Amino acid sequence: MSELLSVSHLRVSFRLDKATTIEAVKGVSFTVSAGETLAIVGESGSGKSVTALAIMGLLPKENSNVAAGSSVRWQGRELLGLPNRELRTLRGSDIAMIFQDPMSSLNPLFTVGDQIAEVLVTHHEMTWKAARKRAVALLDEVGIPEPAQRAKLYPFQLSGGQQQRGMIAMAMAGEPKLLIADEPTTALDVTIQKQIIELVNTLREKRGMAVMWISHDLAVVGEIADRVIVMRHGEIRETGTVADIFTRPQDAYTQALLQCHPPLDHRPRRLAVIDDFLEGKPPAIALQREARPQVGAGETAIAPILEVRNLSKHFEFREGLFGKRLLKAVDNVSFTLPKGRTVGLVGESGSGKSTVGLTIMRLHQATAGEVLFEGKNLLTMSAREQMPYKRRIQIIFQNPYASLNPRFVVGDILLEPMRIHGIGANEREREALARTLLDKVGLPALTLRKYPHEFSGGQRQRIAIARALSLQPDVLICDESVSALDVSVQAQVLNLLQDLRDEFGMSYLFISHDLAVVKYIADQVLVMHAGEIVESAPSDDIYRNPQHAYTRNLLRAIPRGYAHKTLVAS
Repeated sequence: MSELLSVSHLRVSFRLDKATTIEAVKGVSFTVSAGETLAIVGESGSGKSVTALAIMGLLPKENSNVAAGSSVRWQGRELLGLPNRELRTLRGSDIAMIFQDPMSSLNPLFTVGDQIAEVLVTHHEMTWKAARKRAVALLDEVGIPEPAQRAKLYPFQLSGGQQQRGMIAMAMAGEPKLLIADEPTTALDVTIQKQIIELVNTLREKRGMAVMWISHDLAVVGEIADRVIVMRHGEIRETGTVADIFTRPQDAYTQALLQCHPPLDHRPRRLAVIDDFLEGKPPAIALQREARPQVGAGETAIAPILEVRNLSKHFEFREGLFGKRLLKAVDNVSFTLPKGRTVGLVGESGSGKSTVGLTIMRLHQATAGEVLFEGKNLLTMSAREQMPYKRRIQIIFQNPYASLNPRFVVGDILLEPMRIHGIGANEREREALARTLLDKVGLPALTLRKYPHEFSGGQRQRIAIARALSLQPDVLICDESVSALDVSVQAQVLNLLQDLRDEFGMSYLFISHDLAVVKYIADQVLVMHAGEIVESAPSDDIYRNPQHAYTRNLLRAIPRGYAHKTLVAS
C-alpha cells in the first residue's frame, strides 16, 4: 500500500496564560497508507484530537504552537506552514474530517442538503442545481431514509444518528483519500453506532480511501481498525496491528484500557482502573463481585423507595396551519425501585427513557400516572411540599456542557446546593466535603477555583456527579451519566456508585444506551421502545435469555472488539 500521510516528531503546545504553557503532543510519529484504517486511542487529554487538528491545520492560532522540527507530509508535500488558501483546497477534497458533536459542526442556519452542496460547489465547481441533486444521492448513500425530504431539513430537525450521517455525507462529497473520524460514535446508541461503523467500512471498501479513527473505546476500535496507536499524555505508548494490540498488548496502559470496560460474560466485584496496572497492583477485575439476590426473586421483604405507576408523558405539536400531532414519549410505564438497588433503563434515542427520568423529577409535567416516593405522590405535591424531596432525589444529566452554570466556579457549583439544603454545619465543613467529593470522582482540589469551560466533557461530567452526590440523596437518577467518560474514568465512577450504594443504601435509576455498563451496575433491567417497557428481567437473565426481538437487536449491536470481529470473519 502506498503511503498517504506521514507525521514525524510532531510537537504541539498551548499557552494557557503568560506564565503557563503545556505540551499536548510530544514528538508523535506515524504513517497512514492508502486503504487502511488506523485507530488512535487514549483518554481525554492524551493528544489524539490535537494531533488530528494539527494535520488539518485547524489548531487555534492565538494560543497554539507547533514546534520546529515537526513534520506533517501529505503524499510527500509538507502541510505545516502551508498557506491557508492551499490548505482550504486540500481540506474537503483530499482529506476530510468528521467531528464528535455534529450539532456544533453543522451550521444551524442552512439545510443539510445545502451544506453538502456547498462542498461540491467549492471543490468540484458544480452548479448549485447539480450539487443539490448530488447531495441527495450522498444522503441516500449514507443510509438516510427519504433523502430528498431530509436534504431540505435543518440540523435540529434530524436525530443525532442522522446528523452524524449528514456529516459523513458532507465529508464524502469531496471524495477524499483520507477520512479523519474524531470520536464519531461516542454519543450514539449501540444500534446507530454499529450502523455508522458498518457505513464507514463500506465506504472505505467502495472508495478505497484510508480512515484515521480516533476513539477512547477499544471495543469499537477492535471492530474497525487494521492498526492501532495507543496514546497517553501526548506520547505514543504502543503501536501495532489490531491483532497484536488485542491479543498481545505489551504496555501496561494498553492492558489497562482493555480491562477497564465492563465485561459481558461476568460481573466483577470492582472494575479495574488505570492505576491498578500502572502501579503494579493485582488486577481487581479478576475478583468476582459477590452475587446479590436478584431483584424480583425473593426480595419481597425489601420495601420500594420509589414506585412508578402508569406514568405517561405526551407532547403535542402543531402540524401544518391547523393540524396537531400527538407524540406519546412515555406511555403507561410502571416499575418499582427497591431501596438500595439499581434499576437500569435501556433503549435507543427517542425510546422515552430520559423523559421518564425528567418526568419523575417534575422537569416535565406528567400527562397521567403516579410517582410514589415512600408512598407519597410526588406529582401532586405543591412546590413547598416538594422542597425536602428535591434533596433526596437527584439527577445527573446527560449533557455536561449544558448542566453546569458557566458563570460559577466549580466551588460555587458544589457549595450552592449544600447551602440551600443545609448540608454541613458551616462553610469550612462544606468546602471539606466538596474536596472529598472531587477526590472521589478523580479531580484535584484546585478544580474548585476553575470555571466549567476549563475542563473537558468527561471532567465536567465528573463535576456534575460530585454536585449530585453533595446532597447525599436517597435516589439518584443517572441519565447517560457515564456516556461522555473515558473507559478508565467510567470504571472509576461506576466503582464509586457501587461503593455509595453499599455504604449508604442509595438507590439508582440508571438510564443508558450502553448495555455493558447497565449489565454491570443494574440488578433489574427495563428495556424501553417507542415509549413503552417491552421487557423487564433481572440483569443476568436479560442478557442470557432475552425474550423480546428488540432486546435481542440491542444485544447484537454491542461492540465486542477484535475477538468478535475475527469470530464473525471466520
